[in-house]
Amino acid sequence: MRIIAGEHRGRAIVAPKRHSTRPTADRTRQALFNVLDHAPWAPALNGARVIDLFAGSGALGLEALSRGAAFCRFVDHDASAVEAIHINIAALRLEARSNVVQGEAARGAVAGDPFDLAFLDPPYGKTLDEQALVGLATSGLLSADAVVAVERASGDPALDAPRFTVLETRVWGAARVWFLRLAPPPR
Repeated sequence: MRIIAGEHRGRAIVAPKRHSTRPTADRTRQALFNVLDHAPWAPALNGARVIDLFAGSGALGLEALSRGAAFCRFVDHDASAVEAIHINIAALRLEARSNVVQGEAARGAVAGDPFDLAFLDPPYGKTLDEQALVGLATSGLLSADAVVAVERASGDPALDAPRFTVLETRVWGAARVWFLRLAPPPR
């Protein structure tokens, strides 16, 4: 796996040693960032605060940092994933612009300043993304115009995200990516 664009373009990143992690394919990652670069509803990536839940290798968050994001928090429960993320951050010298939390993404991440962009790439075929979305909706971790990108298998059922508005969905090979925004509370 490699960083596709930006400051660290072409730099290799390592994947966790365990087989429970399924990294987002380079083609899907490129297409996802193309949408974020051009969609009128997408936040500006330059200077954005990003959270990468179910981070695995950290490829999505690292790509965002390479393309100008100011900060990324990586969250994964798997120790080998956390180790791989630390290795990748050190290799790219991104320690000052990131932190890593080992824990369950479905419970939400550590509190702090809100994020402009959230990536959720959980194991396919489970509802871990839906649980994490509930946590994001109630935690105050998303800025008012934040976008959440959720990757699922293209054959999985529709995403159940009642607190979110679907901005767009795209299918790339085996992946379907849902772009969401937290809906304003009812009056």
